Amino acid sequence: MKFLDAEFVRGFIRMANDGWEQGWHERNGGNLSYRVKPEEVVRIKGNFQIGEWQPIGTSVPGLAEEYFLVTGSGKYFRNVILRPEDSICMIELDDKGENYRIVWGLVNGGRPTSELPSHLMNHEVKKIATKGRYHVIYHAHTANIIALTFVLPLRDEVFTRELWEMATECPVVFPDGIGVVPWMVPGGRDIAVATSRLMREYDVAIWAHHGMFAAGENFDLTFGLMHTVEKSAQILVKMLSMRPDKLQTIQPDEFRSLAKDFKVTLSEKFLYEK
Repeated sequence: MKFLDAEFVRGFIRMANDGWEQGWHERNGGNLSYRVKPEEVVRIKGNFQIGEWQPIGTSVPGLAEEYFLVTGSGKYFRNVILRPEDSICMIELDDKGENYRIVWGLVNGGRPTSELPSHLMNHEVKKIATKGRYHVIYHAHTANIIALTFVLPLRDEVFTRELWEMATECPVVFPDGIGVVPWMVPGGRDIAVATSRLMREYDVAIWAHHGMFAAGENFDLTFGLMHTVEKSAQILVKMLSMRPDKLQTIQPDEFRSLAKDFKVTLSEKFLYEK
């Protein structure tokens, strides 16, 4: 099978383009990674051209010898659909989870996203937490979420509650809530560690003044999660632009009733009295 004909590759390219069309990926902003299933690797292995081992910048032993499809550092999301062989790559990790090598893509040179440590550490956490179900990590520069990090307290319970109140579907789509990472220099191990700690509890982590990370089982669920959170943030931004307070909103007991009917569990730490 040709590499670009594989279903997971086509899904990856579509998701990258969807994010570009949402306006979440100015210039070379944002990154996307997919933990490739063993049976998918087998189908496209004939396309591999093995590169040199390079250090990841962190250690992810739980992902040893696995393969990942990732966007390239400095590459533009708007070009993924046009020139995927130049914009994305597939990498293989070594037997210790400390080094990677490119096996396909980035034909004009380059390396995987500079935030590869964050992606891989989050993949490792979600693989363990979900018994292997999660395969996608997505980072985007979602404007309304970023705007809110300048005006809301950078606390998990505040962001979760405010976004839950904006649309009834929100506590159903992200019942575990949202984590918040205070501003840190992106691309290094420190922010990767901070994000992966949150990902043990949440599927969404906000990077203050920067953007959002989301994790999920597949492309549709992960994109849908990001889209729902950002739309909720958009409603909140609109509401705050009209007046600084709410005349009415969803109350804690109403959230509890919603949770019962939709069979989701909502932590009481988010249902505090205001």
